[in-house]
Amino acid sequence: MSERTFDDGAEALAELRDVLNSLLGPEGCPWDKDQTPASLCDYLAEETFELIEGIRAGDTRETMEEMGDVLFILLFMNTLHEQSGDFSMSDALRHSAAKMIRRHPHVFGKKRFDTQEQLWDNWEKTKKQEKESEGSKGVFDSLPKGLPPLLRSYRINSKAARNGFTWNSDEEVQRQYESEWTEWQQALEAGDTDASEKEFGDLLFTLVELGRRKGIKANAALDFANQKFLRRFAQMEKMAEERGQSLDDMDLDAMNQLWDKAKQSE
Repeated sequence: MSERTFDDGAEALAELRDVLNSLLGPEGCPWDKDQTPASLCDYLAEETFELIEGIRAGDTRETMEEMGDVLFILLFMNTLHEQSGDFSMSDALRHSAAKMIRRHPHVFGKKRFDTQEQLWDNWEKTKKQEKESEGSKGVFDSLPKGLPPLLRSYRINSKAARNGFTWNSDEEVQRQYESEWTEWQQALEAGDTDASEKEFGDLLFTLVELGRRKGIKANAALDFANQKFLRRFAQMEKMAEERGQSLDDMDLDAMNQLWDKAKQSE
């Protein structure tokens, strides 16, 4: 059996660079020439979410297209930094390669780990040493501030656990969740809007940790739930239309019947 080879994309990358250079050239696009790395951040976030949507939907063609869009924005940002003399693509790629080699001594060195936990402990220690050399010492200093709150909560819980600050058992987390639920209910009964919001946040934070311990990423799980709801609701609208009706004209019982049928059709 012949060894599988992968296209390194060098030729395609050169073509994309030529396109970008034309856009930024004297006869290029005024909008593109007016961009900065900071102004492109929102577009990067948007394209990244579209890529994630394609991946989670299992749509290979959409994934390919959106991955190209993400790579274009990254190349765009890098080119602007190159033009400013900040750093080149080679600088960024070599820095990443060196970091990955440093963080995987069990692959590129002689170090061995007996468990996944030992591997993660070493990963965190290596990251901490890197941050200390840069003048940053806090466990959470490397955590991006711009992460969506649900994803940020998962990462906070994960990092805390890797540093030994977590509940000793799943049962203890479950009891904490039940305690947070009680406190939220009490705040609701008291009519305290501010306290209700804070207690609900505590409840969600604990639930994220409970899921993490079961190998569930809350952000992805909620995204799948959102997609499922939207898919079923669209099916309800279709069934209502086939009957010559509109959901706006139906009561809750009628809509629930359509919902049940949408569930059964999956």
